[in-house]
Amino acid sequence: MTPPSATDLWPAPRATAPVDVRVSLPGSKSLTNRELVLAAIADGPGVVRRALRSRDTELMAAALGILGSPVDLSGDDWAVEPGISAEVAGPVAIDCGLAGTVMRFVPPVAALRNGAIDFDGDPHARTRPMAEVLGALRSLGVAIDPDADRLPFTLTGTGMVKGGTVVIDASTSSQFVSALLLAAPRYELGIDIRHDGKPVPSQPHIEMTVACLRARGVDVDDSEPDRWRVLPGPVAARDVAIEPDLSNAAPFLMLALTSGGTVTVRDWPRHTTQAGDALREILATMGADVTLTDTGLAVTGTGGISGIDVDLHDVGELAPAIAALAALADGPSHLRGIAHIRGHETDRLAALATELGNLGADVSEHDDGLDLRPAALHGGTFHTYADHRMAHAAVVIGSGVDGVLVEDIGTTAKTFPGFERVWSELFAGSSTP
Repeated sequence: MTPPSATDLWPAPRATAPVDVRVSLPGSKSLTNRELVLAAIADGPGVVRRALRSRDTELMAAALGILGSPVDLSGDDWAVEPGISAEVAGPVAIDCGLAGTVMRFVPPVAALRNGAIDFDGDPHARTRPMAEVLGALRSLGVAIDPDADRLPFTLTGTGMVKGGTVVIDASTSSQFVSALLLAAPRYELGIDIRHDGKPVPSQPHIEMTVACLRARGVDVDDSEPDRWRVLPGPVAARDVAIEPDLSNAAPFLMLALTSGGTVTVRDWPRHTTQAGDALREILATMGADVTLTDTGLAVTGTGGISGIDVDLHDVGELAPAIAALAALADGPSHLRGIAHIRGHETDRLAALATELGNLGADVSEHDDGLDLRPAALHGGTFHTYADHRMAHAAVVIGSGVDGVLVEDIGTTAKTFPGFERVWSELFAGSSTP
């Protein structure tokens, strides 16, 4: 690994006194990109209100526009004009960046358009698993480079997909299921997805997809374990408001524990399919007082941080921040069920073990998780591997340890543009430079 230059290093603020702050979070990336896809194949124009404006969502909007459904990004509310159909033709190219939702959600929709569509992305995106989605589409008659099992690849659409039954192994990513579900109502026979493999991770994300479909009048049957059936039919146009991104709340709420203060995240929904809602129970287990009211979620540190033994299989996106908090805990922690996060923006288990270990953490990496034991931590450089969740881990550690330098803090813009400014402002009067 090439060491970053000094200009790439951002001093993480250290909390030296309890904070008492309120935070407003940007919209959910997961919801924004699902709703953009559904709006693009809906039966009329729609608006995605309070959409997250980030690299991933702008890449999604650009991809859908290229396929024939322009998205107006000029305001906070994004208007979508559906237009992906057999009447739209010609060769085009789509940049997926490092966005799993773009590289996986867009190909099943792209098959509803005529012509060759080239997909590629950032260098690391070419290492992320795609075989199950591509194989499923091939089994449904979609023409894709025969040897391609990840980016780059070319898909040649014919303007229609027959649909039917597919068997996939979604044990490495729930996005494989969501990708097929989102396009399914526009397939002639709909789709019948059957999972064959180890348990599917991040089930709340599939539940989110199903909820988004049902809200648009799509008939989805998920009554059988590991099986999802979508009937063909119209996708109703609607205006939808995006919830705050609850996974982005992790470092903010954890600041309450590392500072011994109180952090309130405004507008926390009382009912949600977002995985980040699990933070309420997890942080309470780690020693916080947690209160949900109509104004938001308030977390108060009680003077210590307890270790935790927890299966994070369904909420793996929270694992980096939880691992960082566990490294600051008074007792041991065992994080398990998260082998699948090795296939995200980086191998998150290996990256966490390396970076936390470099700051003095007593951490052991296992096939499906991490063990952490109390240790004296020290400052140093924390590399993020172009992964926004690794940056979350870095700032959590930095809030409790002097001298933590975060390499490429800007990677947080993937889901929270301006994160470092908002984070720094929370420490006014309670931090050292």
